[in-house]
Amino acid sequence: MKARVLFWVQHLLGIGHLRRAVTIARTLAEAGHDTLLVSGGLPVPDLPIAPARFHQLPPVRAQDRLFKILCHPNGTIIDDAFRNRRRDELLALYRAHRPDLVLTEMFPFGRRQLRFELVSLVEAARADPRRPLVVSSVRDILVQSPKPERITEMLDTFERYFDFVMIHGDERLIPFGRTFPAAQRIADRIHYTGYVVDADLERPPTGDAGRDEVIVSAGGGAVGGPLLGAALDARPMTSLAGRRWRLLAGPNLPEGEFQALLQRAQSGGDEGIFLERARRDFTTLLSNCALSISQGGYNTVIETLCFADRAVIVPYAGGLETEQGLRADLLAESGVFEVVEETALDGAALAAAVERRLAGPSIRAAPRCDANGRPKTLALLERALAGREQAS
Repeated sequence: MKARVLFWVQHLLGIGHLRRAVTIARTLAEAGHDTLLVSGGLPVPDLPIAPARFHQLPPVRAQDRLFKILCHPNGTIIDDAFRNRRRDELLALYRAHRPDLVLTEMFPFGRRQLRFELVSLVEAARADPRRPLVVSSVRDILVQSPKPERITEMLDTFERYFDFVMIHGDERLIPFGRTFPAAQRIADRIHYTGYVVDADLERPPTGDAGRDEVIVSAGGGAVGGPLLGAALDARPMTSLAGRRWRLLAGPNLPEGEFQALLQRAQSGGDEGIFLERARRDFTTLLSNCALSISQGGYNTVIETLCFADRAVIVPYAGGLETEQGLRADLLAESGVFEVVEETALDGAALAAAVERRLAGPSIRAAPRCDANGRPKTLALLERALAGREQAS
């Protein structure tokens, strides 16, 4: 069955959620499904979305690291009139596309601030005489809510509107119940796909880019400035001071911070430091580098597990964020990562972590995680669609 798919995604700070959604949407489209990815976050240039189609809703972002207040790109807080316009635009897309499958990124296990449009979307799907499948697409780890009533709200919404939830992770490493305490109640509707990465794991990266370098990556970059600055301080204190250190700032690092870091990097006339924005050959850099230093986002950590030799992780922990720290801690238990807590981050702490990791085992000696999320996600959704067609 060739289906029509509507996939809603919202990134508020980093771009990891959008990257994963783009990968899934493109995989569905390449299999012949008419896939429309609808994004509500800030525009990101040059998304590799084709042959899927893309629609940009009026964008919103988080006002700060607490993620509680949504605002326009210029920082103005959104109002009810804006919420209503965005909701109506999303519902118009639903009616025009007439999807057989509706995917929501994180909701109802996250994105509570977007309930104003998402509840309307899943209600429209439920009331549709054609009744599309409604599926939640969730990363391996949730931001844990301290309020029991939030858990109840998530469960009630899921059980009322959703057919099942896809966990884009490896149950052997991080079971969903680790960050969603009520997982057992919906256990029969939880499906693990493996990690979704935008790389072909059967065909390792080729080329010499990054050979013997230290790669320092800040993900989307919005909160990556302290890590990049600490790396500049750490370099002369490590045994890798003579290697080239390539700092990847990410597209969302404010230009003022980027220029300040660039001035620091160039001030000593040291040609062994490169600072640039994110690169599309990141997995090639990882596979060739002597050491990776990065934040602990979903995409970066899994690509590091798959391709790097040695790595230091500095998980972001601002505001109410718990996801990166928990992922890093759980994966560090295998002994293949060195973790530096963001609250303890400075040049000396990072340099010490680098030396410990160089003395430790290679990531490549550890059991391989399940990172076949692209084909497994496609197969799971196609089976569900075929089952729905046979039952109708």
